[in-house]
Amino acid sequence: MNESKTTEETPTTTETPTSPLRSLTGAVISGGLGYAMYNLMITIATNFANKPIHSDNPVTLRISSLIRTAIVGMIGLGTTVFCVVALGLFALTIQLILEQKKQKEVDG
Repeated sequence: MNESKTTEETPTTTETPTSPLRSLTGAVISGGLGYAMYNLMITIATNFANKPIHSDNPVTLRISSLIRTAIVGMIGLGTTVFCVVALGLFALTIQLILEQKKQKEVDG
Protein backbone atom coordinates (compact mmCIF):
# COMPACT_ATOMS: atom_id res chain seq x y z
CA MET A 1 0.00 0.00 0.00
CA ASN A 2 1.61 3.04 -1.29
CA GLU A 3 0.53 6.19 0.47
CA SER A 4 1.02 9.19 -1.70
CA LYS A 5 1.36 12.48 0.02
CA THR A 6 -1.10 14.96 -1.31
CA THR A 7 -1.19 18.50 -0.25
CA GLU A 8 -4.61 19.80 0.49
CA GLU A 9 -5.04 23.38 -0.42
CA THR A 10 -7.20 25.31 1.93
CA PRO A 11 -9.50 27.65 0.11
CA THR A 12 -8.88 31.24 1.00
CA THR A 13 -12.01 33.15 1.75
CA THR A 14 -12.05 36.86 1.50
CA GLU A 15 -14.36 38.49 3.97
CA THR A 16 -16.26 41.45 2.67
CA PRO A 17 -16.26 44.40 5.03
CA THR A 18 -19.45 45.24 6.81
CA SER A 19 -21.04 48.41 5.51
CA PRO A 20 -24.21 50.26 6.46
CA LEU A 21 -25.66 49.69 3.00
CA ARG A 22 -25.15 45.92 3.18
CA SER A 23 -26.70 45.64 6.62
CA LEU A 24 -29.61 47.91 5.69
CA THR A 25 -30.25 45.80 2.58
CA GLY A 26 -30.27 42.67 4.72
CA ALA A 27 -32.66 44.33 7.18
CA VAL A 28 -35.05 45.28 4.39
CA ILE A 29 -34.98 41.77 2.91
CA SER A 30 -35.47 40.12 6.30
CA GLY A 31 -38.22 42.55 7.22
CA GLY A 32 -39.97 41.86 3.94
CA LEU A 33 -39.83 38.12 4.51
CA GLY A 34 -41.08 38.60 8.07
CA TYR A 35 -44.01 40.70 6.84
CA ALA A 36 -44.85 38.11 4.17
CA MET A 37 -44.76 35.32 6.75
CA TYR A 38 -46.97 37.40 9.07
CA ASN A 39 -49.56 37.78 6.31
CA LEU A 40 -49.33 34.04 5.61
CA MET A 41 -49.86 33.26 9.30
CA ILE A 42 -52.92 35.52 9.51
CA THR A 43 -54.37 34.00 6.34
CA ILE A 44 -53.88 30.43 7.57
CA ALA A 45 -55.26 31.19 11.04
CA THR A 46 -58.32 32.87 9.51
CA ASN A 47 -58.82 29.94 7.17
CA PHE A 48 -58.63 27.49 10.08
CA ALA A 49 -61.10 29.59 12.08
CA ASN A 50 -63.60 29.77 9.22
CA LYS A 51 -63.53 26.01 8.60
CA PRO A 52 -64.30 24.15 11.82
CA ILE A 53 -63.70 20.44 12.16
CA HIS A 54 -66.83 18.32 11.77
CA SER A 55 -66.36 15.19 13.83
CA ASP A 56 -67.88 13.50 16.85
CA ASN A 57 -64.66 11.71 17.75
CA PRO A 58 -62.82 13.55 20.56
CA VAL A 59 -59.45 12.12 19.53
CA THR A 60 -59.90 13.50 16.03
CA LEU A 61 -60.82 16.90 17.42
CA ARG A 62 -57.78 16.98 19.72
CA ILE A 63 -55.32 15.85 17.06
CA SER A 64 -56.63 18.29 14.46
CA SER A 65 -56.53 21.11 17.01
CA LEU A 66 -52.94 20.16 17.85
CA ILE A 67 -51.92 20.13 14.19
CA ARG A 68 -53.59 23.48 13.50
CA THR A 69 -51.92 25.05 16.52
CA ALA A 70 -48.53 23.61 15.53
CA ILE A 71 -48.81 24.97 11.98
CA VAL A 72 -49.73 28.48 13.08
CA GLY A 73 -47.10 28.34 15.85
CA MET A 74 -44.28 27.32 13.51
CA ILE A 75 -45.15 30.07 11.06
CA GLY A 76 -45.32 32.52 13.96
CA LEU A 77 -41.87 31.40 15.11
CA GLY A 78 -40.46 31.95 11.62
CA THR A 79 -42.08 35.38 11.51
CA THR A 80 -40.52 36.27 14.84
CA VAL A 81 -37.07 35.12 13.76
CA PHE A 82 -37.15 37.18 10.56
CA CYS A 83 -38.39 40.27 12.40
CA VAL A 84 -35.74 39.99 15.13
CA VAL A 85 -33.03 39.59 12.48
CA ALA A 86 -34.36 42.66 10.68
CA LEU A 87 -34.25 44.68 13.90
CA GLY A 88 -30.73 43.48 14.64
CA LEU A 89 -29.48 44.37 11.18
CA PHE A 90 -31.12 47.78 11.40
CA ALA A 91 -29.42 48.36 14.76
CA LEU A 92 -26.12 47.30 13.16
CA THR A 93 -26.71 49.85 10.40
CA ILE A 94 -27.13 52.62 12.97
CA GLN A 95 -24.04 51.46 14.86
CA LEU A 96 -21.92 51.44 11.69
CA ILE A 97 -23.08 54.92 10.72
CA LEU A 98 -22.24 56.26 14.18
CA GLU A 99 -18.80 54.60 14.07
CA GLN A 100 -18.10 56.15 10.67
CA LYS A 101 -19.04 59.60 12.01
CA LYS A 102 -16.79 59.13 15.04
CA GLN A 103 -13.93 58.04 12.78
CA LYS A 104 -14.37 61.15 10.61
CA GLU A 105 -14.33 63.38 13.70
CA VAL A 106 -11.13 61.74 14.99
CA ASP A 107 -9.41 61.96 11.59
CA GLY A 108 -10.25 65.61 11.25
